[in-house]
Amino acid sequence: MRRSLGHALGDVFARVYLALCAVLLVWAIVVTVGDSSGESMAGVVPLLATAPGGFVLLVLPDGVVMFVVAVVFGALVNATVIGWCARALRRGERPDPTP
Repeated sequence: MRRSLGHALGDVFARVYLALCAVLLVWAIVVTVGDSSGESMAGVVPLLATAPGGFVLLVLPDGVVMFVVAVVFGALVNATVIGWCARALRRGERPDPTP
């Protein structure tokens, strides 16, 4: 399981997705901190980029830390799925060599 997960997260498409989510998260935090009105909706963008996994932890107590944890969790779950799908598409009709 751990080896398969490592292969999935090691895929180039999964890494690009994780990098994009990290950039969106940093952007949302910077925009929200810079907004003096307190009505910034920038946090919605990284949350939607990590949906549906990001919504799972959103029900936890409110705060910046829980928002970051929800986005990171959602990004990791989605990147794992992206990596597995990319690997399966690359493999084609050949059987999976890893048990």
